[in-house]
Amino acid sequence: MAAPEGMFVLEGRPTAQLIADQLRELIVQGAFRPGQQVNESALASQLSTSRGPLREALQRLCQEGILVSKRNRGVFVLELSGEDVKEIYAVREAVELAAANTLLDSAPEQVTDTCRELKGIIRNMAKQVAASDWQAIARLDMQFHTAFVSGTGNTRLIRIYQTLAAESRMCILSLEVAYPRIDVLVQEHQTLLDLLEARDRSGLQQAIKRHMQKAVEDLTSPPEASEITGKRRFLQ
Repeated sequence: MAAPEGMFVLEGRPTAQLIADQLRELIVQGAFRPGQQVNESALASQLSTSRGPLREALQRLCQEGILVSKRNRGVFVLELSGEDVKEIYAVREAVELAAANTLLDSAPEQVTDTCRELKGIIRNMAKQVAASDWQAIARLDMQFHTAFVSGTGNTRLIRIYQTLAAESRMCILSLEVAYPRIDVLVQEHQTLLDLLEARDRSGLQQAIKRHMQKAVEDLTSPPEASEITGKRRFLQ
C-alpha cells in the first residue's frame, strides 16, 4: 500500500504523538479504509522519519483501539460492526451525561465559556450544511461534542472522549451512512446548547440520551429500511 495522498511531511523531527495525531485524522477521514493494512515502510518514507517514532505512534493507536495489531501479519485499521456502534455510543452517552452534570455543577462562567464555543461551532456547521461539505460537517459534529466534554476541564473525561470521537467518525465512514435529513442537523445540536445555557439538567440529560439512542438506531438500521423511512443519517 502506498502512502495516502494528502499526507504532509512533518516539519522538524516528528514525535510519536505528532505522527499518531496525523494518522488518527487520516483514518477518520477515510485515507485508510476499515480493514486496510498500514504499511510501516511507506509511512516512514513519506513522513521522513525513522521506524522508532512511527512504531510508537502505531502502538498508541492500537491502544486506543483505532488500529489492530495482528500477530505475524501487521497493523490494520479497525473494522466496526453494529455491536461496536452500540458500545461506542453507550460509552459516549455515559461520558456526556457525566460531563453535563459536571458542567452544571461548575462555576457559571465555565458554562458561559463552553456555550460561547459551542455557538461558534454551530454557526460553522450551518455554513457547511449549506455547502454540503460532509467531511467538514463530520469534523464539526464531533468538535461540538468534544468541546462540550472539554468544557468540564476534567482531563480524564477529555482523554476518554478523544478516542470515542475518532471511533464515532469511523462508524460513519465504515458504515457508509447517508444523511438526507440535513434540516434537523443544526437544530439537534442547538437544542443541546439551549438546554445547557438554560441550566436545565433534566432536559439536557434526556436530550443527550435521545441523541445517542437515535444515533445507534440510525447507524445500525438496514440500508433498505432506512431508504424506505427516509431516516438514515450521515452524522450523529
